[in-house]
Amino acid sequence: MAADEDRVLFEFGTPDAAKEWQTVNDGVMGGVSDGQFKISPEKTLEFFGTLSLENNGGFASVRSKPKKLNLEAGDTLVVRVRGDGREYSLNLYTARRQSAFSYRAMFATKKDEWIEASIPLDKFQATSFGRVVRDQSLDPGEVNGLGMLLGDKKAGPFKLEVEWIKVRRPSQ
Repeated sequence: MAADEDRVLFEFGTPDAAKEWQTVNDGVMGGVSDGQFKISPEKTLEFFGTLSLENNGGFASVRSKPKKLNLEAGDTLVVRVRGDGREYSLNLYTARRQSAFSYRAMFATKKDEWIEASIPLDKFQATSFGRVVRDQSLDPGEVNGLGMLLGDKKAGPFKLEVEWIKVRRPSQ
């Protein structure tokens, strides 16, 4: 039996790595959460800031700028992260310009410990403004971006480091 094949989607060791990412925080709807990112000297993406529930806010996110990711049915996304013990969501985006729309799957982190979170594409749920949307199945070929979002309704500082993001494809 052949081993599954891993393909790197994002690593953070190149000088231009930061140009591929952007933050989107609850300020788009009046909130005051502060989410930022930087590429660390250890070549990780550090997503950090302060989550605020003021003004009906409560989320901070970092996401890749649009580019074709060449995903297929049966794929699994794998992220190597070191977190703060909070639960984050991995979000997938498509070119469909629906307001606040993404496909979302949750993953837990362990405080100050590196883990690999593996999420099969069929576990992602369509969401809009954080609520599940029915009858919106994911077409993996349409995915053109991904990101991490914190929206656990717990005000305070947060930090998530990402070493890499890969797609794992079952061998044929």
